[in-house]
Amino acid sequence: MSRTAFTKGKPDVSPAVLVRPRPVHRAADLLSAYLPGSFYYSSAHGSLLADGVHAPVEAGDGDRAAAARAALAAAARAGVDDPVVVGAIGFRPDGPASLVVPALVRRACAPVGDGPTGAAAVPDWTITPRPGPAHYADAVRRSLELIGGGELDKVVLGRCLDLLADTPVAVPALLARLVRADPAAHAFAVDVSAPGDPAPRTLVGASPELLVSRRGAEVVANPLAGSAPRVADEHENRRRRAALLASAKDRAEHAHVAAGVAGVLARFCSELDVPEPTVIGTPTMWHLSTRITGRLADPTDPGASALALAEALHPTPAVCGVPVDRARDAIADLEPLDRGYFTGLVGWTDLRGDGEWVVTIRCAEVCDAAVRLFAGAGIVAGSDPDSEVAETGAKFRTLLRALGAEEPR
Repeated sequence: MSRTAFTKGKPDVSPAVLVRPRPVHRAADLLSAYLPGSFYYSSAHGSLLADGVHAPVEAGDGDRAAAARAALAAAARAGVDDPVVVGAIGFRPDGPASLVVPALVRRACAPVGDGPTGAAAVPDWTITPRPGPAHYADAVRRSLELIGGGELDKVVLGRCLDLLADTPVAVPALLARLVRADPAAHAFAVDVSAPGDPAPRTLVGASPELLVSRRGAEVVANPLAGSAPRVADEHENRRRRAALLASAKDRAEHAHVAAGVAGVLARFCSELDVPEPTVIGTPTMWHLSTRITGRLADPTDPGASALALAEALHPTPAVCGVPVDRARDAIADLEPLDRGYFTGLVGWTDLRGDGEWVVTIRCAEVCDAAVRLFAGAGIVAGSDPDSEVAETGAKFRTLLRALGAEEPR
C-alpha cells in the first residue's frame, strides 16, 4: 500500500480536552494489586487497574458507545471523579459484552518488565484441540473453495485449545507472566463471568494489535495482518522478516486490512496518514504492521469517542474477512465453537472520549482449573492449509508459555 494522507479543515481544540490525570502509582504496584474480578489493562501508554462496580453499562443490542457515554455522564453527576468505562465486547454483534463504570480506578506508567511473576509449580495439563489440526486444515480448504468461487476475498478462521489443570489456575500469576514476557503488549484481564459458570471467569491476554486509541484530537490504529512464527535463531529471524515484507500474498492480505481501517477512520478525521507496512515482533511472532495516525475533524463529537471509533472499526478484516457479512457467515459455518470474546475488543474510554481499545487476540478464558486458548489465521488466495495450522500453533505459544504448557502434536 502506498503512503496515503489527506487534510480537511481543522477545528480549534480546547487545551482542556487534553488534560489528563497524572499517574500516582507504580506499574508494578498495580500488577501486584490485581485480583480476579478487577479490570487490568496496560500498554506502552500506561497501566490502569479498576475495582468495584459503580454502575453496569447496559446497551442490549443497541449502541454500546452511546450507553457508555450515558453511564459516564450519570457517574459524573453522581460525583465520581474522572469516571471511565472499562471492559470487553465480543466478536459478534449479538455476542457478549462486559462493560462497567468501576468504583475505583488507579493509574500508573507503562510496565517495564519488573512486575511480580507469581511463579508457581507447573500443573499437569490435559489439552484438547477444538478442532484438531487435521479438521482445521480441512476448514481452510473449504475457505479456499469459497475464495476461489468468488464468494470471499479473505476469511479469518480460529481454533481453540481446551486445557484442564489438576489445580485451579492462578490468574494474577498468569497475568504477571504475560506482562513480564512482553511489557510493550496490550495486556488485559477482564471479568467475563456468566450465569452458570462454576467459578469466576476471566478473559486474560497480551494483544499485539491496537484497534484504536484516542487522545484529544489524535487517533492511532495499528492493524496487523500477514504473520510468520519467530524462532530462536536470529539469522533465520532476519530471513523471515525480509520474506514477510516481500511476500505478495501477505502484502495483499495486509493491504485489505489497512485499507479497511483507513477507510473507516477517514469518515471521522480531517487528517490521516497511512504509511507503508513494516514488520514488528512479539516474543512468538512477526507481523506486518501499519501504524495509521489521524486527527479528528471534531473532537467534541460524542460519536467520535474511543469506543465509538472502535465499534465503527470492528470487526476489521484482520479478524473477520472481506466482505465482512459473508465472512462472518462463513466463520459461523466453519468454526465448531462460538468465539465469544475472542477477536472482539477490550479496553477503556473516559468522559472526554479518550481511551484505548485493542483486538482481543493472544488470549484465553480461565475458569477455575479450565482454560480455553484461542488463535486464528487469515485465509486468502494462495494460503496453504498446513502453514495456517502452523501459524495458529505459533500464536498459541504466548499463552502456553505463560501457563507452562506445550501444544499437543
